[in-house]
Amino acid sequence: MRRVLYAFLIYTVLGLLSGFYYRELTLAHHFTGDTQLVVVHTHTLILGMFMHLILLPVVKIFKLSSYYLFNWFFIVYNIGVLTTIGMMFTKGTYQVIGLPIPESFAGFAGIGHTILTAGFILLFFLLRNAIVKDPRD
Repeated sequence: MRRVLYAFLIYTVLGLLSGFYYRELTLAHHFTGDTQLVVVHTHTLILGMFMHLILLPVVKIFKLSSYYLFNWFFIVYNIGVLTTIGMMFTKGTYQVIGLPIPESFAGFAGIGHTILTAGFILLFFLLRNAIVKDPRD
Protein backbone atom coordinates (compact mmCIF):
# COMPACT_ATOMS: atom_id res chain seq x y z
CA MET A 1 0.00 0.00 0.00
CA ARG A 2 2.89 2.31 0.76
CA ARG A 3 4.22 1.85 -2.78
CA VAL A 4 0.92 3.03 -4.23
CA LEU A 5 0.99 6.11 -1.99
CA TYR A 6 4.54 7.00 -3.01
CA ALA A 7 3.76 6.37 -6.68
CA PHE A 8 0.82 8.78 -6.30
CA LEU A 9 3.17 11.39 -4.85
CA ILE A 10 5.86 10.90 -7.52
CA TYR A 11 3.39 11.10 -10.41
CA THR A 12 1.84 14.23 -8.90
CA VAL A 13 5.24 15.93 -8.85
CA LEU A 14 6.10 14.66 -12.36
CA GLY A 15 2.75 15.86 -13.71
CA LEU A 16 3.17 19.33 -12.28
CA LEU A 17 6.78 19.57 -13.43
CA SER A 18 5.86 18.44 -16.94
CA GLY A 19 3.35 21.28 -17.23
CA PHE A 20 5.97 23.73 -16.03
CA TYR A 21 8.54 22.29 -18.47
CA TYR A 22 6.12 22.64 -21.40
CA ARG A 23 5.36 26.26 -20.58
CA GLU A 24 8.97 27.30 -20.03
CA LEU A 25 10.42 25.42 -23.02
CA THR A 26 7.87 26.82 -25.46
CA LEU A 27 8.36 30.34 -24.09
CA ALA A 28 12.15 30.08 -24.28
CA HIS A 29 12.04 28.91 -27.92
CA HIS A 30 9.12 31.20 -28.93
CA PHE A 31 7.28 28.07 -30.10
CA THR A 32 3.63 28.40 -31.10
CA GLY A 33 2.99 25.18 -33.07
CA ASP A 34 1.66 21.80 -32.07
CA THR A 35 3.79 19.61 -29.85
CA GLN A 36 3.44 16.33 -28.00
CA LEU A 37 4.40 18.16 -24.79
CA VAL A 38 0.84 19.52 -24.56
CA VAL A 39 -0.51 16.15 -23.43
CA VAL A 40 2.37 14.95 -21.23
CA HIS A 41 0.98 16.91 -18.28
CA THR A 42 -2.50 15.39 -18.50
CA HIS A 43 -1.29 11.87 -19.27
CA THR A 44 1.03 11.94 -16.26
CA LEU A 45 -1.70 13.19 -13.96
CA ILE A 46 -4.39 10.79 -15.21
CA LEU A 47 -2.41 7.59 -15.83
CA GLY A 48 -0.06 8.22 -12.94
CA MET A 49 -1.55 10.32 -10.18
CA PHE A 50 -5.29 9.63 -10.52
CA MET A 51 -4.81 5.93 -11.24
CA HIS A 52 -2.83 5.51 -8.03
CA LEU A 53 -5.26 7.74 -6.13
CA ILE A 54 -8.11 5.44 -7.19
CA LEU A 55 -6.01 2.38 -6.36
CA LEU A 56 -5.35 3.48 -2.76
CA PRO A 57 -8.79 2.62 -1.33
CA VAL A 58 -9.16 -0.39 -3.64
CA VAL A 59 -5.86 -1.85 -2.41
CA LYS A 60 -6.91 -1.18 1.19
CA ILE A 61 -10.41 -2.65 0.89
CA PHE A 62 -9.53 -5.76 -1.12
CA LYS A 63 -6.01 -6.20 0.32
CA LEU A 64 -4.63 -6.37 -3.22
CA SER A 65 -1.02 -6.05 -2.10
CA SER A 66 -1.25 -9.52 -0.54
CA TYR A 67 -1.85 -11.13 -3.95
CA TYR A 68 1.00 -12.44 -6.07
CA LEU A 69 -0.25 -10.61 -9.17
CA PHE A 70 -0.08 -7.24 -7.43
CA ASN A 71 3.72 -6.98 -7.74
CA TRP A 72 3.54 -7.91 -11.41
CA PHE A 73 0.78 -5.39 -12.05
CA PHE A 74 2.56 -2.59 -10.19
CA ILE A 75 5.87 -3.07 -12.00
CA VAL A 76 4.43 -3.65 -15.48
CA TYR A 77 1.92 -0.80 -15.25
CA ASN A 78 4.49 1.74 -14.06
CA ILE A 79 7.02 0.70 -16.69
CA GLY A 80 4.30 1.20 -19.31
CA VAL A 81 3.32 4.61 -17.98
CA LEU A 82 6.91 5.83 -17.70
CA THR A 83 7.82 4.53 -21.16
CA THR A 84 4.77 6.15 -22.75
CA ILE A 85 5.24 9.46 -20.97
CA GLY A 86 8.99 9.41 -21.58
CA MET A 87 8.51 9.00 -25.31
CA MET A 88 5.89 11.75 -25.41
CA PHE A 89 8.26 14.00 -23.48
CA THR A 90 11.18 13.22 -25.79
CA LYS A 91 9.19 13.66 -29.01
CA GLY A 92 7.65 16.90 -27.75
CA THR A 93 11.04 18.30 -26.84
CA TYR A 94 12.38 17.40 -30.30
CA GLN A 95 9.39 19.17 -31.86
CA VAL A 96 9.89 22.37 -29.87
CA ILE A 97 13.64 22.50 -30.43
CA GLY A 98 13.17 21.72 -34.13
CA LEU A 99 15.16 18.50 -34.35
CA PRO A 100 14.13 15.79 -36.81
CA ILE A 101 12.11 13.07 -35.09
CA PRO A 102 13.50 9.55 -35.59
CA GLU A 103 11.00 6.97 -36.85
CA SER A 104 11.97 4.69 -33.96
CA PHE A 105 10.11 7.00 -31.55
CA ALA A 106 6.79 5.64 -32.81
CA GLY A 107 7.95 2.09 -32.13
CA PHE A 108 9.03 2.88 -28.59
CA ALA A 109 5.78 4.72 -27.92
CA GLY A 110 3.89 1.68 -29.19
CA ILE A 111 5.88 -0.56 -26.87
CA GLY A 112 4.98 1.73 -23.97
CA HIS A 113 1.29 1.53 -24.84
CA THR A 114 1.49 -2.27 -25.15
CA ILE A 115 3.14 -2.58 -21.74
CA LEU A 116 0.50 -0.24 -20.32
CA THR A 117 -2.23 -2.47 -21.76
CA ALA A 118 -0.58 -5.51 -20.19
CA GLY A 119 -0.65 -3.67 -16.86
CA PHE A 120 -4.39 -3.04 -17.21
CA ILE A 121 -4.97 -6.71 -18.04
CA LEU A 122 -3.02 -7.74 -14.95
CA LEU A 123 -5.10 -5.32 -12.88
CA PHE A 124 -8.29 -6.87 -14.24
CA PHE A 125 -7.17 -10.38 -13.25
CA LEU A 126 -5.98 -9.11 -9.89
CA LEU A 127 -9.34 -7.50 -9.18
CA ARG A 128 -11.14 -10.60 -10.40
CA ASN A 129 -9.13 -12.78 -8.00
CA ALA A 130 -9.86 -10.42 -5.12
CA ILE A 131 -13.57 -9.98 -5.81
CA VAL A 132 -14.53 -13.46 -6.98
CA LYS A 133 -13.32 -15.70 -4.17
CA ASP A 134 -15.51 -18.66 -5.12
CA PRO A 135 -15.87 -19.20 -8.89
CA ARG A 136 -19.34 -20.73 -8.38
CA ASP A 137 -20.81 -17.48 -6.98
